[in-house]
Amino acid sequence: MSVEIRPVSAADHAAWLPLWQGYQRFYNTTIAAETTAVTWQRFLDPAEPMHAALAWQDGVAIGLVHFIFHRSCWTVGDYCYLQDLYVADTVRGGGVGRGLIEHVYAQAQAAGASRVHWLTQADNAQARLLYDRIASNSGFIQYRHLFA
Repeated sequence: MSVEIRPVSAADHAAWLPLWQGYQRFYNTTIAAETTAVTWQRFLDPAEPMHAALAWQDGVAIGLVHFIFHRSCWTVGDYCYLQDLYVADTVRGGGVGRGLIEHVYAQAQAAGASRVHWLTQADNAQARLLYDRIASNSGFIQYRHLFA
């Protein structure tokens, strides 16, 4: 399958939004429309550390990845947090997810980042088969405290 992966542009919103909504359905969550609008604008702002790319096949967006650069107390180079990864269910297992992750690896390396890291749910078995092949499981457990 021939897939092109490229950063989003303002013209890509209509292609990105259904994938973003599919990602939310996959994780049984709903993100407010206002938050989605702000997130989209951040992807388009070159001063923001947030980035997005879409995977395209035959003119149709079939996957997305969002990533954020941030400082670390452990290294001079920034870290790159791969926050969201989603591939349309009709093309899963065809290498699109791997291609999106490798796109983030290339962007992070070009930016001088010292690592790419991400989280997934423990029961996300299909994705973890890929993740275990292309990254190391750090063994850390996430804790969080929400404000609202």
